[in-house]
Amino acid sequence: MKTQYRRWIAWALAGLLVISSGTALAQGAVAPEYRWLTFAVFAAIISLTMYVTYLAAKRVKTASDFYTAGGGITGLQNGWAIAGDYLSAASFLGIAGLISQYGYDGFMYSVGWLVAYITVLLVIAEPCRNIGRYTLPDILAYRNDPKAMRIVGALSVITVSTFYLTAQMVGGGVLVKTLIGIDYEVSVIAVGILMLGYVLFGGMVATTWVQIIKAILLVIASLVLVVLVWLPYGFSLPAFLQDVVGDPKVQARVASLLGDPARNMSAIELGQRFLEPGLYFKSPIDQVSLGMALVFGTAGLPHILMRFFTVPTAQQARKSVVWAMAIIGGFYVLTLFLGFGAAKHVGPAAIAAVDAGGNMAGPLLAQFLGGGPNSFLGNFMLAFVSAVAFATIVAVVAGLVLAAASAIAHDLYVGVYHGGDTVPPQQQVRAARIATVLVGALAITIGIAAKGQNVAHLVALAFAVAASANFPCVLLTLYWKRCSTGGIVAGMIVGTVLAVGLTLVSPNVTYPKAVKAAAQKVLDGEAAKRTAIEAALASSDALAAGQAKLDLALLDKAVQKANDDLVKFAGRETSFLGLEKPLFQLKNPGLVSIPLGFLAVLLGSLLFRDKRSEALWPEVYARQNTGILASKAASH
Repeated sequence: MKTQYRRWIAWALAGLLVISSGTALAQGAVAPEYRWLTFAVFAAIISLTMYVTYLAAKRVKTASDFYTAGGGITGLQNGWAIAGDYLSAASFLGIAGLISQYGYDGFMYSVGWLVAYITVLLVIAEPCRNIGRYTLPDILAYRNDPKAMRIVGALSVITVSTFYLTAQMVGGGVLVKTLIGIDYEVSVIAVGILMLGYVLFGGMVATTWVQIIKAILLVIASLVLVVLVWLPYGFSLPAFLQDVVGDPKVQARVASLLGDPARNMSAIELGQRFLEPGLYFKSPIDQVSLGMALVFGTAGLPHILMRFFTVPTAQQARKSVVWAMAIIGGFYVLTLFLGFGAAKHVGPAAIAAVDAGGNMAGPLLAQFLGGGPNSFLGNFMLAFVSAVAFATIVAVVAGLVLAAASAIAHDLYVGVYHGGDTVPPQQQVRAARIATVLVGALAITIGIAAKGQNVAHLVALAFAVAASANFPCVLLTLYWKRCSTGGIVAGMIVGTVLAVGLTLVSPNVTYPKAVKAAAQKVLDGEAAKRTAIEAALASSDALAAGQAKLDLALLDKAVQKANDDLVKFAGRETSFLGLEKPLFQLKNPGLVSIPLGFLAVLLGSLLFRDKRSEALWPEVYARQNTGILASKAASH
């Protein structure tokens, strides 16, 4: 495609997104008189990223440019890009929200995701850079049967990417609608169109730089908020935490979570409980299973593994992981202050009144620190945080779409359909762009179709499959001489089937009978709660009356949801698999599926020997440790 057309299409995409944002804006967190400010901030960030895409499009001439930016990304740049790829809306909005609602337990997600990069640094980054070329199946196909590896590897990549992609698209639609009032369908379409613009014309070059820009903006926004939150305490952590646990809003939240046991606890004890585990994770074994999936799943995520092929040397691959760990680790420390700051200044009840999951904690904190909902600065800060959240979603989606499109075009079309024969570079790029359009259209369609659905289990599925299928296969093919084609196929199948199967019969899935029982319990207790709230509203204590107003809003929202659930699930008693309650009690199957995935690779390799796999082991061992002729890895 000529540069002239690229230019027109890139700016047309930016204009389309800005126009759609303006026409679809409804009731959101931004006051009507400040909507123009939201448009301006969004337009500025979107225009910046689209200009980067326009510049990147000039550099995309070969398949290597499209898939891996020609291997010309430095370790520092790749570290920022990995951070941008990894710090999704779940990190930016979700973790801060969990901390604001559950205290210590919310921070455990941060720990799991950060520790994951130690695994990536020690055992994955350098060998993958030395063995592979573009995709995860390239690593598996190096010493095993190429066609079989590309088929099972591509299917796994597409599976993981689709699960994660759907969750991001749905989450993006819901969060952007909550943040600034854009209709859900328009939000999903806008995310999809902008993402297609990045990947379709700029490939990995544009995706990399968009992720870098987004990561920098994310860190800047978080640093500004943390400084404003922490500054009044002279940057003293004990003083800050003492003020948080002494806040009545926080103590009331802990009391509501604990229920009856809270009656025998003092206000000081309730506040201290906010800094202790157990408010969110009730079962230690469930937390262990989740931790395993986060740690090992990260090392098996295809869009993260692809990033190691964008650097020129193994040394730069290691450097990129170190930078990514520093950036991601620093950011997760900031979420601690964002979450606790939101709990202190905004209040868990006020946050939950806007979004039950707590995802508005960061944006509402920004609005408060800027002067509140009626101030210019408050709405500017809210608009900036909203725009960064939007860029966060789009950047992650772009990485996922590129991973799925690469699996289709490079592994299935070039590697399987053409039998690995040499395909002209222009034809490879054309195939990659066609695959990108197909994956993007599928993502938009699924995102719109999944409106109103609980997609939390899809995130669990993505990490579970990556940890149970991808990670065992990649690790053992790199480090075990006896690993063979039969073992990889067995590991991919067993790991994927177990991860998907156990998740579909876990508590992540909606069970109508349980939902209706919970809804009826809310309605049965409504009268007593409303009487208590009305009594508090009549109190002369201004603080108690203010808390009662928030409690009333929460009660009204809970009652409305309960009535909606009773109508929605009327006549239904079982899940879509015909179950009244979960068969598998862990929310994440990692504790079971990961060991069995490893076992499948071991048994499959011992039962089905592969002479090619063993014959190429000396070369694999030498290449992964030295990087000699790494650029020619795909020739096998």
